[in-house]
Amino acid sequence: MADHLFQIRQIKSLYLYHAFPSWFQFVTSTFCHANWNHLSSNLFFVYIFGKLVEEEEGNFALWMSYILTGAGANLISWLALPTSSVSLGASGAVFGLFTISVLVKMSWDWRKILEVLILGQFVVDKVLEAARATTITGQSFQVNNVAHVSGALIGAALVFLVSRIPFSSNDDNPKATKRVNRK
Repeated sequence: MADHLFQIRQIKSLYLYHAFPSWFQFVTSTFCHANWNHLSSNLFFVYIFGKLVEEEEGNFALWMSYILTGAGANLISWLALPTSSVSLGASGAVFGLFTISVLVKMSWDWRKILEVLILGQFVVDKVLEAARATTITGQSFQVNNVAHVSGALIGAALVFLVSRIPFSSNDDNPKATKRVNRK
């Protein structure tokens, strides 16, 4: 809104310019969007998958997941795309949150597997359809599929790494604490 509606030029300094990026643009560009459709679709998916991640892992894990998958997807996009590119949007973080929400809820229950398959197909179709302007190259809008794939891979890597952290007792394990609190 600040960029498009109020024409505040300083907002564009938050975009990730691939030619000469500033360190903060890898994070701030995940909060900037090209247009209303881009913003509303990303907000919808961040709400859906962010809520799932927050329910399973907590508020801090949600924020860290969003920042790490979004900034990581931007870093990989910066390395892979031409220097004329400009990246903005939360699509890398959305795919990261989707992957995390699926992996932390995975079990061998057939209903969960069916839910993941149906939800996964829906998400991939809708996010790819809705994320029209994740990367801007020159004046043409293009979808940054590098950010989508890398966000998902970083999300999977985060789940793998966090699952390898040893907890000394159930008192230190957030999942064990959450289960105790539900009884």
